[in-house]
Amino acid sequence: MLVELTISDFAIIDHLKLELAPGFNVLTGETGAGKSIIIDALGTLLGQKTSAEAVRSGAAQARVEGVFAVSAAVGEPDDKALGPILREYGLATEGGTLILSREINRSGRSIGRVNGRAVPVNVLQQIGSLLVDIHGQSEHLSLLRVSEHLEYLDRFAGLEAERAQLAGLVTALRRTRRELHALIADERELARRVDLLRYQIDEIKAASLRPGEEEELERERTLLNNAERLTQLSGAAYEALYEGGERQCSVLDLLAEIQGHLAGLAKLDPRLQPQAGAVEETAYQLSEIARQLRAYRDGVEYNPARLEQVEGRLDLLHNLRRKYGATLAEVAAFAARAERELETVSHREERQAQLAGQEALLLTQIGELAGRLSAVRGQAARKLESCVGEELKQLGMPQACFQVVIRQEEGNEDDGLRVNGIGDESSSISATGPNPLSPGRYYSFDSTGIDRVEFYISPNPGEPPKPLAKIASGGETSRLMLALRSVLSGVDRVSTLVFDEIDVGIGGRGGQVVGEKLFDLADRHQVVCITHLPQIASFGDGHFSITKEMVSGRTVTRVRRVEGQERLEELALMLGAAGEHARRSAEELLNVALGWKQRRARG
Repeated sequence: MLVELTISDFAIIDHLKLELAPGFNVLTGETGAGKSIIIDALGTLLGQKTSAEAVRSGAAQARVEGVFAVSAAVGEPDDKALGPILREYGLATEGGTLILSREINRSGRSIGRVNGRAVPVNVLQQIGSLLVDIHGQSEHLSLLRVSEHLEYLDRFAGLEAERAQLAGLVTALRRTRRELHALIADERELARRVDLLRYQIDEIKAASLRPGEEEELERERTLLNNAERLTQLSGAAYEALYEGGERQCSVLDLLAEIQGHLAGLAKLDPRLQPQAGAVEETAYQLSEIARQLRAYRDGVEYNPARLEQVEGRLDLLHNLRRKYGATLAEVAAFAARAERELETVSHREERQAQLAGQEALLLTQIGELAGRLSAVRGQAARKLESCVGEELKQLGMPQACFQVVIRQEEGNEDDGLRVNGIGDESSSISATGPNPLSPGRYYSFDSTGIDRVEFYISPNPGEPPKPLAKIASGGETSRLMLALRSVLSGVDRVSTLVFDEIDVGIGGRGGQVVGEKLFDLADRHQVVCITHLPQIASFGDGHFSITKEMVSGRTVTRVRRVEGQERLEELALMLGAAGEHARRSAEELLNVALGWKQRRARG
């Protein structure tokens, strides 16, 4: 729901804030007061093409901002409309509020924002198309988008569950076909792949990889490469500790001498007993170290053959890592994946037969469900045509003809679908004709089934029906849309509906009917209507008067909500009269509308 619309420096509007009511809102005022400019500004906010001409003379930029209250379900898993778009672009609502804005610079460049974050204009268009439908500006009218017609018909027929089931089956079919096509690829390529997999697996298995082996070999290579140095260093350390040299005593001999001196001191002064004991312990430890060094020195062996083996093994491991993974663990994982793939490829004929069976079963299930969907759609389309026709009669268009055209496109045996159908062999019908399905034919299909749906209309007698998307704009179109909206209101996801020029060609009596329809529509939607008919305006929950004023020699547009006596005055002006008689007529209109609302509330 559009809670607030703020417009700054747009066309002749210097600054305007419109706070809308939840139900039925009417905007009235003299021709040229700026009512349509407000709708243009809203269209600009929703991503409509704009230019520097929209910027008010003397201003650097124009700005339009809309505050929308959205459902608490937005962003939840069951939200299939607005939530996915917000998540796709990393956007989110703030406490159930979504703020859209657009700035148009004097250069013609514009910037769109959602909750303060800059976004491309096409994102505003996507989000705006789910929030507002502007009847009279086809860019934002979902009923003029042919892709939406099947959605409307299915929601009208209550086919959401069947549609979801069909979409799941089609998804499974596509997945099965992808795997099947991969298996029946070029046999020579598969043979080459098998040979490569076997070679890779055998090469890795032959290496008999062991965890930590590479680190162990690196350490062993270091020792083998430095055998002579190790012998020298360990021998020199042993000699210094135990044997001494020609010019000096060994460390152990010196410690024995020190130990003797300390023992004598300890006899004279017992306080030196700990120091004597420490030297004795040190001498014992160094003697053990000397023994270990001698054993190490004697055990060091220069072994060129072993060194060559280690080098060869390290080269092998390096080559495996270069081809199959950064570590030996990754090499082993590569071998495991290759074995799984080889298993799949080796049993491809068995798997191929299994997948072919799955494909046939899925095609049968899809064909049966698509056929049932098509039949129900035909019945629902006839009902929709009848309901819309009744609405058009009430709206003063008794000669208008509305049709729901359902088509199927022929497919082929490779990618088409056979369905269980009835009727003749025609390829295109309206809902008033027979269903064209034939059991012996193949039809193109997708996740929605085999049907392509489009709404057609003939506003005037004698004219052939034309696609709804190609009919002329204006008040007649708005009434057609009102008829459709009235019938489809229960399945329409757009929360705010804007009707511009809906009263063109309608008299006072017809205006009351339009007012009743719009008020009914406001049960499920927020409705905004620009009108010149007081009969329509009298049904509004919120009435806003649009006027022009001269400020500092310039024309500006002003808006104010009128209530009570002010509303009576506004309705009197719309009646084209003045004085007490006009006010009584306006009061009578309000009473008529109030009486109708009360009768409606009582059922």
